[in-house]
Amino acid sequence: MGRVSGKIIGAVLGLVFGGPMGGVVGLIMGHIHDSKPPANFRNYNRGKNSQGVFTNSIEQSVFMTGIIVLGAKMAKADGRVSREEIATFRRVFHISDSDAVEVGRIFDQARQTASGYEPYASRLAHVFRRNPAVLEEILTGLFLVAIADGSGLSLPKTLFLRRVSSLFGFTEDDFARIAARSGVRLPGQAGSAAKDDPFVILGLPETASISDIKKTYRALIRKHHPDKLVSQGLPAELIAQATEKMKRINAAYSAACKRKGAK
Repeated sequence: MGRVSGKIIGAVLGLVFGGPMGGVVGLIMGHIHDSKPPANFRNYNRGKNSQGVFTNSIEQSVFMTGIIVLGAKMAKADGRVSREEIATFRRVFHISDSDAVEVGRIFDQARQTASGYEPYASRLAHVFRRNPAVLEEILTGLFLVAIADGSGLSLPKTLFLRRVSSLFGFTEDDFARIAARSGVRLPGQAGSAAKDDPFVILGLPETASISDIKKTYRALIRKHHPDKLVSQGLPAELIAQATEKMKRINAAYSAACKRKGAK
């Protein structure tokens, strides 16, 4: 694809996904596409016959644009974007130094207002509708950015994330479970009990039998183990946090079994 056509396609995609601001984003994404594949995304354009997440450059652009815009607008949801949030965004989504300028331009444009994020969330949901693990890891990353300043999850950011979760197709129970697996306490939860509750993390009621606990755990291993996600093409940006989530699932399983008096 030539440089001009990349920018034109980027602008059209941006306008479709996000109005005038989306047009600016699209032009930047077109420039990134034409100049070089971003360093952290070069290994994921594997072709239509691959099991990788990204089957074409449009999917790459939707993923990149989506996480940048959602991250910036979520950080802005309570009125102020902190240095800690920006640094955490770069760390969580592994934004390389070589991509920092282009990504920063999109982030700065997006964080002018917290509104207008729904088209980006909806597009991500559509593109990755057959791979909800990607959507869950994106939401996990947003949770981590939201609590980066150490003050906990504010109500405005909670409402933002709950809306994104809904657009991704997750239920309210899913939302609480993903928050718990991310180590995040939702507003209104007493202390750290909810985010550390093994049954919340596993997505089970406290009345669940040991048989149900083991069955659920095996299903979670099949779905969320980092090696499985790598084989499915989960972007490297999300593997590290998937590994941390698997550690929390393992710990929750052990705690739930212990609570039930089983090994």
